[in-house]
Amino acid sequence: MTTLTKIGNSQGVRIPKSLIQQAHLENVNLEFEIVENGLLVKPINNIARDLWGENIKKVLSDDIGLEDEAMADELLNDSDLEDYEW
Repeated sequence: MTTLTKIGNSQGVRIPKSLIQQAHLENVNLEFEIVENGLLVKPINNIARDLWGENIKKVLSDDIGLEDEAMADELLNDSDLEDYEW
């Protein structure tokens, strides 16, 4: 059990290390969601985005064939975004 702790103009919660490890919250960005009975804290998993390239190539090779590999390479080429500011 814990209580809210004042941190500047905000409030925070100290989470025991064992809970952080069990919930896979170490060194990741967190997402907060208000639920019926409180607040849900969960990690933001970007793993799916990291695998987009592999998944697109797999789908194209399974469904279409090798003649569309150039199209997959073009879709996956993000060199035109190098100068883009996010």
